[in-house]
Amino acid sequence: MVSRIEKTLLAGIVMVGAMGVSALNANAQDMVALLLPENVNPRWEQQDATAFVATMKEIAPDVRVEVFNAGNDTSVQQRQAEQALTQGAKVLVVIPIDGESSAVIADEAAAEGIPTIAYDRMVNSENTTFWVQADLEGMGFDQATHVIENTKDGDTLVLLKGSPTDPNAAVIHNGQLRALTPLFESGARIMGYENWTPGWDPAIARRSMDQALTQLNNNVQGVVSSNDGNAGAAIAAMEEQGIAGTVPVSGLDCTVQAQQLMLLGKQTQCGWRPLADMAAAAAQVTARLVKGQDFSDLAPQTVTNGVGAEVAYVPVGSYSAVGAEGVAYVIENDPSISKEMVCQGEAAATDFCR
Repeated sequence: MVSRIEKTLLAGIVMVGAMGVSALNANAQDMVALLLPENVNPRWEQQDATAFVATMKEIAPDVRVEVFNAGNDTSVQQRQAEQALTQGAKVLVVIPIDGESSAVIADEAAAEGIPTIAYDRMVNSENTTFWVQADLEGMGFDQATHVIENTKDGDTLVLLKGSPTDPNAAVIHNGQLRALTPLFESGARIMGYENWTPGWDPAIARRSMDQALTQLNNNVQGVVSSNDGNAGAAIAAMEEQGIAGTVPVSGLDCTVQAQQLMLLGKQTQCGWRPLADMAAAAAQVTARLVKGQDFSDLAPQTVTNGVGAEVAYVPVGSYSAVGAEGVAYVIENDPSISKEMVCQGEAAATDFCR
């Protein structure tokens, strides 16, 4: 895993709504744009954007960073990209809502000689310059393995998958299936219910879990959830039925809420990636691109995207956090999260927080 950004670098950032913009060093000559997909999941603004802006401020203080949030609307994200190009952006850093339709963003940028970085989610364009991501297939495998190890033969599982337009969701699910398919085929585990979650919207995940509990008459022994938002929704549904805390539930991102639920024994696993490191890698490449400099030493690997283009790639590590030990690891290694942040509310009474 590459070096972490120190906590002292994580300066604040002003965020606004779907069409809003935040600016840093407004009088700087050069500008880059960071296009966030939505604000349903707190990580984008609180962790990824904050770390990216902080790193840019450190390594390229003469470059202005503008952050846009599309509110899960692909047409808004495209308009924001066009706005950024009109404002003179030298680089677009894009977390696409839809990996396919976002290709037009990279293509339009390339037509103006502007490079596009795909952050976290791949932009399936021939004009994608760089991508940074963890092994999400492996993380999906870890999620499913955790639930398998905490259930027994004949148990019924629910799968709450990610957004069907997010290419990462399918990758995560493929990892889950690598662990689960042999058990489903043998009858060692039973697939009770599965559903996708458009926009990674927890409200949709909650409806799915409610449907699963109704259809299965609460006969659920494990929930393979593709992210923390889905996990929290599943737990809320199970709390109404009095079974939260008795069922293993996986997640991804290790948000503050997820760590609190883990301390309470309601969510039992979350996959953690060093988001600060991902943001730092993107910022380092961005700074080179603004200056027209080669960055091949920063990204020696390549990966083939959905349209067959070879894209420079930086992989980052990951960690499967389980229980209080996992929470302690994340707090130690994630500069955006502190023990004080986690030890709030009901979690404050846990042994970990006392």
